[in-house]
Parts: sequence; structure tokens; C-alpha cells
Amino acid sequence: MTDPYDLAGLRHRLAEFAAARNWQPYHTPKNLAAALSVEASELLEIFQWSTPEESARVMDDPDTAHRVNDEVADVLAYLLQFCEVLGVDPLAALAAKIDRNERRFPTEEPPGDSP
Repeated sequence: MTDPYDLAGLRHRLAEFAAARNWQPYHTPKNLAAALSVEASELLEIFQWSTPEESARVMDDPDTAHRVNDEVADVLAYLLQFCEVLGVDPLAALAAKIDRNERRFPTEEPPGDSP
């Protein structure tokens, strides 16, 4: 039995879902990037006008938590479909970006520990 949360399996399920509905002609990089932006904006809309404290407690309300989960799922689904169309490995891209950021933004040595 495969892991239902396996990234490759989820990408495959999304591709099959789109193929079964003949949506591939619409799943161009431009359209998927636009859809990703719209879904990210819908996630942001949940937090519009919230204070930082209110935003930290957003998951305390079941209705709002459900909306957050749905928008996160939509963002991830479009991102995975975007990656599928362009042949991007999202985990490899993230690991490479973290590596670059670690080099760009090194941690400071604590005072007194320098040679």
C-alpha cells in the first residue's frame, strides 16, 4: 500500500484527475502560475484585516481552519501541477534554495567565540 501523502503519488493523482477531464490544454505554465497566484491570494484574504495575534489563532475557529486548509490544498495542488508541466522537482528546488540561502545569510558567531 502506498503512502497517501507521498508527493509523487499526489502529483500522479493530480495529473490523472486533469487528464480524465481533458484539462491538459488549459494547464499551461502561464495558466497554472496565474491560478497559483489566485489561490495564494484567497489564502491571504482569510487574514485580511487581522491583527498579528488574530492571525496566530486562525486555526482555533473550525470554519476558518477549514478555509485555511482548503486554500493551502489549492495552492499546493496548483504548485505541484505547475512543477509537473515544467518538469521541476519541487523538493530538489527547495533544498537547493535553502542551500543558497544558508550561504547568503550565514549565522553570526556568538560574541567571544571568534578566533
